[in-house]
Amino acid sequence: MTPEQADYGLSKQVHSTKIAAPELSYLPRMPRHYRPKLGLVGAGGVSEYHLRAYQALGLEVAAICDLNLERARSRRDQFFPNAVACDDFRELRRRDDIEVIDVAIHPEHRIALIESALAAGKHVLSQKPFAIDLDVAERLADLADKHGVRLAVNQNGRWAPHFAYTLAAIEAGLLGEIGSADFTLSFDHSWTVGTPFENLHHLILYDFGVHWFDLASCLLGRRQLRTVYSSVGRASYQRARPPFLASVLIDAEGAQVRIAFNAAVTFGQADRTLLAGSLGTLESTGASLSEQSVVLTTAAGVAVPELSGTWFENGFQGTMCELLCAIEDKREPTNSARNNFRTLALCFAALSSANSGQPVCPGTVRKLPD
Repeated sequence: MTPEQADYGLSKQVHSTKIAAPELSYLPRMPRHYRPKLGLVGAGGVSEYHLRAYQALGLEVAAICDLNLERARSRRDQFFPNAVACDDFRELRRRDDIEVIDVAIHPEHRIALIESALAAGKHVLSQKPFAIDLDVAERLADLADKHGVRLAVNQNGRWAPHFAYTLAAIEAGLLGEIGSADFTLSFDHSWTVGTPFENLHHLILYDFGVHWFDLASCLLGRRQLRTVYSSVGRASYQRARPPFLASVLIDAEGAQVRIAFNAAVTFGQADRTLLAGSLGTLESTGASLSEQSVVLTTAAGVAVPELSGTWFENGFQGTMCELLCAIEDKREPTNSARNNFRTLALCFAALSSANSGQPVCPGTVRKLPD
């Protein structure tokens, strides 16, 4: 067969039959009966999306706590007028009617609050990144087990419609064994200029990139993680202090994950994910993380599912729903603290590699590098 005849394999894909998309469960699933009262700690910018999600789900937030009492009151008045606004976490901790606490403050400040909540018998949803020390993360997971409560992490990217459908397709065996995953993100992160986020040198790989390390961990399943190699740089025209260019190569047993970030793209922003497996390929493309079209190609043909929702709708609903379902079913959440260990290990290794210029084995870097 000549190259022209083979057409490098493209002709087979182009002429594949269009088929109905497999119906997969990708939307957040509410618990059957369990509807506990929630408490929220932290009324900063991201709290809007937490509260909007809980409002849409019909859940009750009974208390909102923030050191800035006026900020807590503002969020209360906006979303849950009947909730109590306070500036002392101990008020949430001692309330018997609040069973689940959403801790939405920065990692360096939340550890003591999570410990206190777990010791009081409260289930906890922690904002991401979960912890900046793997030993501390393990200690918190052990503490949750000791007190018979659940500790989950708000890795909301898993419930973005295109990623949730992707994970469901993998679980259904539609792609077979995953050989590679490629994430290419060209976006504009300039909103961080002049904010405290500019103080994070590894803003892209850490605060933003942790979502993709989490997705990589999910996609690779139980495969052994071998090395992570990453590099960062500044675009010549960017205004932000942190490097807005970053690339990551994750080498695992029988598979690779490649991630490329350019956070300094003003025009023609694009986001692309491509998963190649032994039985199929799934591609998701769009102008942003909230505008994605998914194409699934297998031996049966080409399927284009029509997905509903957005990352910021489904994502923040999904993390809490999964925690509540796990509590009701008396099981560990899929987004549990223990499940998040590999995510943190990949993230810490990537930052260490970017600093040293050398590949790093995940798990060998126990703390968030400087």
